[in-house]
Amino acid sequence: MSTPTVEAAINSIYDSLRADNEDLDPRIAALKAALAEAGLKEAVFDPSKLVQNNRSGRKLMQAYFRQRGVIVKFSA
Repeated sequence: MSTPTVEAAINSIYDSLRADNEDLDPRIAALKAALAEAGLKEAVFDPSKLVQNNRSGRKLMQAYFRQRGVIVKFSA
């Protein structure tokens, strides 16, 4: 199985978040692998595409992803 691109992995995570976090952990692992393959250190998400686009929702997402080894940033 090939590693998805970073953009495809991020879009997959958006889909998971909209589906009540279904299969989120494997998708985070795929994102981590895609970031490593691309030589990137962090994933940048668009806050307008998040289900909970408030400060506490973004901080919770950052903490959850950080526990799984992915640094999350949000675009302006």
